[in-house]
Amino acid sequence: MESRRIYLSSQLKGYLKFPYVETTFRLERHVTDLDGSNPRGETVYGLTSIRGTDERAAERLLALVRGHWTIENGVHWIRDVTFDEDRSQVRKGNGPRVMATLRNLAISVLNMAGATSIAKATRWCCRNLDACLRLIGLKKTGD
Repeated sequence: MESRRIYLSSQLKGYLKFPYVETTFRLERHVTDLDGSNPRGETVYGLTSIRGTDERAAERLLALVRGHWTIENGVHWIRDVTFDEDRSQVRKGNGPRVMATLRNLAISVLNMAGATSIAKATRWCCRNLDACLRLIGLKKTGD
């Protein structure tokens, strides 16, 4: 179970030396397991270019914050489950960052190609190498 409470203020507008700041906010999250156990809380602070401190501005900002985590969690879930990232043996130097970037690139290319399931699209790419190479603008050598 999760509850959120957000507080907005425009009092720092013009005072902060940060471009486009209209509103500052404090977001409090309170989460428990479904049975009510294991309560935990978190408070985050932020700046936004969203104008207003009314209920409409608060709802818009909450939707943006929640939407960000939906995207973020979706990408991480795909990387963890579909690409089995947690079992990767690439651990030295910039290797882990490079591999994460390549996985993100693959996810983005497949999404832009209209894939609704990254796992299914990845399997399709394994069976259709020529078509897969065309997705990224490459041709099979010798053509």
